Amino acid sequence: MSGIEDEYATDLEGEFQEIKGALLNDTIRTLDPDEPIVVAGALSVREAVGRMMAGRRAAVLVVDGQGRLSGIFTERDVLTRVVARGLDPERTPLAQVMTPDPEALAIGDRVAHAVNRMSVAGYRTIPLVDAERRPVGVVTVNHFIKWMADLFPEAVLNLRPGDALKRPSEVDAG
Repeated sequence: MSGIEDEYATDLEGEFQEIKGALLNDTIRTLDPDEPIVVAGALSVREAVGRMMAGRRAAVLVVDGQGRLSGIFTERDVLTRVVARGLDPERTPLAQVMTPDPEALAIGDRVAHAVNRMSVAGYRTIPLVDAERRPVGVVTVNHFIKWMADLFPEAVLNLRPGDALKRPSEVDAG
């Protein structure tokens, strides 16, 4: 390898170690979670979608009478459980189409745990709850993208259109 390639490999190793350390040490709190939109299961799909759109959120969290998380209703659910089945959003309650008893994390859990759940389980939105399972926040894939960009602002900000598709040796770093 040339000196430039050696230097690049060393830089990559350093960045890898930084990501690894952040994944294992940072808590979900560092992702700056969104405030949850909390609703009852009797709410109609139409009303829930309206709240999601108004709040620019990917999901609403459904709670029981004690305010504990009982379900989640996401953008994906709108397509796969409402539209695909031909259900009437005005007359369909969330309780009928939500994901019941969703897996949730705590705000103090490690970022690596949330990344694992998104990767292995395929979640795009993860509810955050307190010790009594009351919603306290929500994190999405977008939170992780922003977190990664914050870890490496120079690398992200200096990418030109198309550079992300090239191999590192093809990028003009000058």
